[in-house]
Formats: sequence, structure tokens, C-alpha cells
Amino acid sequence: MPTTDNRPPPESDDAREEYFESLATGVELEVADQSPPEEPEPWDPEKIRIHTKHYSLRQVVDMIRDKDIDLAPDFQRQYVWKAWQRSGLIESLLLGIPLPSFYFNEDGAGRLQVVDGVQRLTTIFQYVTDPSFRLGEVTYLRDLEGQGFADLTTLFRRRLNGSQFVAHVIDPQTPYRVKFDIFRRINTGGTPLSGQEIRHCMSKSQSREFLKELVNDQTFITATGGALRDHPRMADREVALRFVAFRLFSPDEYAQHGSFDEFLGFVTERLDDPRNKNLDRLRTDFVRGMNNGYAVFGENAFRKWRLGAQRKSPINRALFESWGTVLADFDENAVHAAAKSLRHHARKMMTNDYEFIDSISGSTGAVRNVRTRFGKVREAVEEALR
Repeated sequence: MPTTDNRPPPESDDAREEYFESLATGVELEVADQSPPEEPEPWDPEKIRIHTKHYSLRQVVDMIRDKDIDLAPDFQRQYVWKAWQRSGLIESLLLGIPLPSFYFNEDGAGRLQVVDGVQRLTTIFQYVTDPSFRLGEVTYLRDLEGQGFADLTTLFRRRLNGSQFVAHVIDPQTPYRVKFDIFRRINTGGTPLSGQEIRHCMSKSQSREFLKELVNDQTFITATGGALRDHPRMADREVALRFVAFRLFSPDEYAQHGSFDEFLGFVTERLDDPRNKNLDRLRTDFVRGMNNGYAVFGENAFRKWRLGAQRKSPINRALFESWGTVLADFDENAVHAAAKSLRHHARKMMTNDYEFIDSISGSTGAVRNVRTRFGKVREAVEEALR
């Protein structure tokens, strides 16, 4: 039963939306755990290796073409550099101005995954290989405006091809958790990457394609009202990964990991394992969870929706992972039949069950909150379907 106390009811607009480049993202701002960090697990220094390497532009282009460097083509923000940024970068190289260092993650097969520098390398590769990419307005080399790579004089082509890049490459034997922490520390560019963006860069094609398939499924688009489609910070991939994570592992198993990011990294590695036989089952579960979520909540699926609320809230990650994961266990016909009762119960939980409200509003990665929301959601569903 929902717990009550003397606190006033939450306001209808208590769910604060995340913004990216001054635009609403459709996702509720998730408050990080404010508890003191645990003592970090000691790592073997011999396994933490970072090598500094030098490459010419010609080498980098050839490596991208040969897929020795993985640009993660569906990477965050869908490559949104403006034309002046792209032209400015090429002009800097033609002027001999050195670029900031790149950061690569080396996988077990020796392929380099770009974690810091995707936009720059994408721009360079496109300029050299795509005849339609021509320099726009530049500051100093005005005579080169409108020219593609093939139009440059031999002198400028040689200068561009000979440009030297510095890259810090993290050895594959470095533990995943350490790699993630390193990339989080060094990713201090204009807009720091989100945890899911870092995971995406460090992952392989199997997990990337699987998550992409899930978020492009019409059941997901319908259940989320299209709010997460082509999300600029990859929140769509993140909620799908959270669903997968808790379909594979229980909240108690989650408690064995040091943080939510470590847990999601662990799951990503499992998805990338070529021996993984769970993808078909997970795909079926995901579709059932989305259908059931929409059947119960309609356009308010996976959003805070207290009794009496008039405004539609943004998508809440904790609600998505708990309701989506639990509802995937139940027959769609049974859920449809009990939808009205379950919806009312759920809205009461979001109105006056403060333990549940806390579990989806702050420190959502805390083990106690994960256990609380999953336990209460499962109890509500099982009670409604009796």
C-alpha cells in the first residue's frame, strides 16, 4: 500500500526537463547520487596503459577508410558541426595550426575507437573523400573558398596530408571501468559527452546496432510519444540499455557493481559478446514492455503522472526501466484487461507514496532506490492482475 506522511503533494511541474544547447530534450533531468563516493577498487597499475602515438592526416584517412579507426557513424548529435566550424578546421590545418590531442580506445582486435575527436576526424575524412564538401567562408585563405580537396594546389594537398596528429591510445588490457573513468575525466570539450555517448564510442557494432534497432521500433516510438527519436544525447539508447540491463540482471545483481555507469558498461560488453544468445528474446521482451506500457499509461507512459496533474511530464529514466522491464513479464491481453486499475494504482504511487517518489526522483542509481521502485512496481502489477 502507498505510504503517506505530512509532506505536501509534489507540484505538477516538479519534473525538470534536461536541456541541450538551449533546447528541451524530452527527458527528465536525472539527479545524481549525492552520497559520499565509495572507496575506489584498487587496480593493477600494470594493466593501466596509455600510449601516445603520432599519425599523419594521410594515415588517419587511410585507417578510417580501412575501418582500422571506428568513427561510430551513428554517434551522438548526428554530426551537427556548422559549416563555418568545418571550414575553420580545414583552414587551420592548411595554415599548419596543430589540433588538440585525440583519444582512442583500442579494442582486442587492434581497432581504434574514437572517444574524443569524432567531429574533427569526421570533418577531415569527409573533406578528403567527399567531392561535394567544399570550403565555405574562411578567415585567411580566402582564395580557397569554394574549393574541395581535389581542387587544392599540390602544395596545399601535401601540407594537409602531412599534418601531424597526436593521439593518446588506451591499451585493450586496461579494465573497462578504468577506461570509462579516464574518458570521463578527459572529455572536457565544448559539450562534455554523456555516459551513454562514452559507452557508445567504446562499444562494438553488435551492441550499437541492437540498441539502434530497439529505439527505432515503432512500439518504442509510440510508447515514448516520439520524444526520444534521434535524441541528441543518446538518451534513447540509454533507456533501451537500462531495459536490457534489468532484463538480464536483477536489482540484487546490480548491487554488486560500483555504480550505474559501471553496470551499464558491463551489460554493453555482454551485448557485444558474439556468443550472446539473448538478443532475440530481449527484442521480444522489449516490444512487449513497450506495448504494455502504452496500454496502461497511453501518452503518459514512463512519465510522472500524479493524480490531478494537468501537464505532461518529460520521460523519466527510472520509470522507463522499472515499468518497462516489469511489464515485459506479463501477457498483453491480461495487462490490457487490468489497465485501468493498474493506471490508478500507479498514479496514486506517484502522488502520495513518498518512498516510491524518492526512488524515481533523486539518487536513482542508489541500490536502495533501484530495489524500491522495482519492488513496488512489480507488487502493483501482480496485485492488479490477480
